[in-house]
Amino acid sequence: MTDAAVASNDVVLTDRAARKIARILAKQGEGTVLRIVVAGGGCSGFQYEYKLVKEVPANDDLVLSKENATVLIDSLSLEFMGGAEIDYVDDLIGQSFQIRNPNAVASCGCGTSFAVAS
Repeated sequence: MTDAAVASNDVVLTDRAARKIARILAKQGEGTVLRIVVAGGGCSGFQYEYKLVKEVPANDDLVLSKENATVLIDSLSLEFMGGAEIDYVDDLIGQSFQIRNPNAVASCGCGTSFAVAS
């Protein structure tokens, strides 16, 4: 994880992801942040949702701030994402945010759906 900075609760936002998020947020207007939520559904049981929102962080939100990018993760989602790395990948297949989650025991090819051990 040489391209990353460790944040509280062991969630990591890589430099690549922070730069891309900052570019997206700059086009959205002041006060916009990226909220990542773990929701039920998807091919494998849970899925990541990415939302651009204008809101103040709640008391139980994890706030990741780096390179003019702000990411919010609520406490319930954080239970599923502890130790995860949020990255941005640009390769032959395309561009996307990827979450490498050590809690996921299975995932779908879409990259946003995952399952955890019960």
